[in-house]
Amino acid sequence: MDDTPHTPTLDLVNTPADLRKLSDAALSDLADELRAEVIDAVSRTGGHLGSSLGVVELAVALHAVFDTPRDKLIWDVGHQCYPHKVLTGRRDRIRTLRQEGGLSGFTKRDESEYDPFGAAHSSTSISAALGFTVGRDLGQDTGDAIAVIGDGSISAGMAYEALNNAGDQGRRMFVILNDNEMSIAPPTGAMSRYLSSLYSGPLGAAQKMAEGFEAALPGPIRDHARRARALVTGLPGGQGTLFEELGFSYIGPIDGHDMAQLLPVLRAARTRATGPVLIHVCTVKGKGYAPAETAADRGHGVSKFEIATGAQSKGKPNAPSYTKVFGQALTRLAEDDSGIVAVTAAMPSGTGVDIMGKRFPGRVFDVGIAEQHAVTFAAGMAASGLKPFCAIYSTFLQRGYDQVVHDVALQGLPVRFAIDRAGLVGADGPTHAGTFDIGYLSALPGMVVMAAADEAELVHMVATAAAHDSGPIAFRYPRGEGEGVPFPEVGEVLEIGKGRVLQKGDDVALLSFGAHLGECRKATAALEARGLTVTLADARFAKPFDRDLVRQLVRDHRALVTVEQGAEGGFGASVLHWLANQGLLGGKCQVRTMTLPDRFIQQAAPDAMYAEAGLTAVDIAATAAEAAGLDARRVTQPVG
Repeated sequence: MDDTPHTPTLDLVNTPADLRKLSDAALSDLADELRAEVIDAVSRTGGHLGSSLGVVELAVALHAVFDTPRDKLIWDVGHQCYPHKVLTGRRDRIRTLRQEGGLSGFTKRDESEYDPFGAAHSSTSISAALGFTVGRDLGQDTGDAIAVIGDGSISAGMAYEALNNAGDQGRRMFVILNDNEMSIAPPTGAMSRYLSSLYSGPLGAAQKMAEGFEAALPGPIRDHARRARALVTGLPGGQGTLFEELGFSYIGPIDGHDMAQLLPVLRAARTRATGPVLIHVCTVKGKGYAPAETAADRGHGVSKFEIATGAQSKGKPNAPSYTKVFGQALTRLAEDDSGIVAVTAAMPSGTGVDIMGKRFPGRVFDVGIAEQHAVTFAAGMAASGLKPFCAIYSTFLQRGYDQVVHDVALQGLPVRFAIDRAGLVGADGPTHAGTFDIGYLSALPGMVVMAAADEAELVHMVATAAAHDSGPIAFRYPRGEGEGVPFPEVGEVLEIGKGRVLQKGDDVALLSFGAHLGECRKATAALEARGLTVTLADARFAKPFDRDLVRQLVRDHRALVTVEQGAEGGFGASVLHWLANQGLLGGKCQVRTMTLPDRFIQQAAPDAMYAEAGLTAVDIAATAAEAAGLDARRVTQPVG
């Protein structure tokens, strides 16, 4: 009996080059170990569990077959990249995922040479892979390019633009379609024998593989494979697929959890491809971990959890989330107004419109990962006389900006933009931060831009948007729970362009736009503890902002500080621009604007991110004191 301790296969892998020394059987064992490693890591950090578990075998197979990092492996979105990170020299840091100073939850160029292209927004991988392919063909020191894209991401227009261009150019490249909406499981023996023959037999090109693939299967399984083809392509079995019409050789579908299928197909494709190849791989989100496989979202985004049960440690919220408050307020208004409809781009629960969807399913539209379409679709509904609320995260609305300009603002259509995830968002980092919408929306003629200071203000702004029929209107609010203030079921309709004064003082004025009002309250207390009297005001509107209020604040105070959870060029810039043109700068009142700094803030807890950005209550108080001519050091310690 051999008593030699077993060395886990994963312990032998420091880089993908080590995978290429292993047998196919050892690679299968390694995949099991890698799945356990990912589950353990995410149980401690939280993150995108289901998508990462779904590509464990695929990550192993791709790195074992292709010569990464010379060959460029590009993960679309990148939220499924945790197994890839473990295999590419980052195993020792995998339990720092999404933590301050730790690994990003997405691919990131400055983190590893194995991350050739940064991601976090969808549908970019094929375009980037084609770019690398052209670089190779024009003499750059790079190998093949492989894009791994999900069935949701490939539905976006950008992906089809890239497929069309790549097929037209005819360059050798690989697209792996990771289809996790269905699963096929034909008998391992028949499938494996055929796929093994692809690698060893004298086949010509990848196109021949595609033609012979289905024909070699037993009848019922062949029919199932053809149905799978038709489901993903929209074309009947026996016809050329859409991908083939675009110029790609199509191979599949194959079981993405069966290494005996994956490895021969990838090896054969790499050996014989002369042009663009699309390999259709079927996977299961959350594969191998029952709590994820059985969850409604397949464990898409999880908090820290107990491995044995899958129970997440989310904690009890102190207040309802802004997202929930928006969803409830919109649903309440929709009960009394049949013209209210909602549009979202693959984020019904993330934006809260699923609440209205349960009550009025025929009036809520999830268009998939298609922000451009979502905006113009909403514009069309507005032109028809409906009252569309287009609910999209700030960072994703950027993808539909041309449509906001051309199809909404230029035509003066009353589309209501509900902008979730405004400001810094924590563990998802800079790719998901809502930092630019104040500036890019305020630049548009006729656009009304609001920001909610708390839950009650958000309810008022939903009502204000519903009542606003004279043009486009937007309101922004942050991720996470609210301030804990009471709020009504139905809000008041606010006067457009009017702010509010919460308290009056004589020395300095703090003018907050949006959800940083709580920090401004703390700063007010710190200033008052040092003998200053403070006016605290909530702008409510960045466009049009309350000019009478700003004029009054400049006239009556030694210092005015504007505060916003957005980039330079937003609310404060608009105030300064107006004050300069009115000749109101340079008098007794010193004006300061506080924004996010001109750099991307890396992931951390939101409070830590705002501290790095210099937007804490202490920072606000110190800025106000300096502007008023006092020693800022006297107000740098928090009160109490």
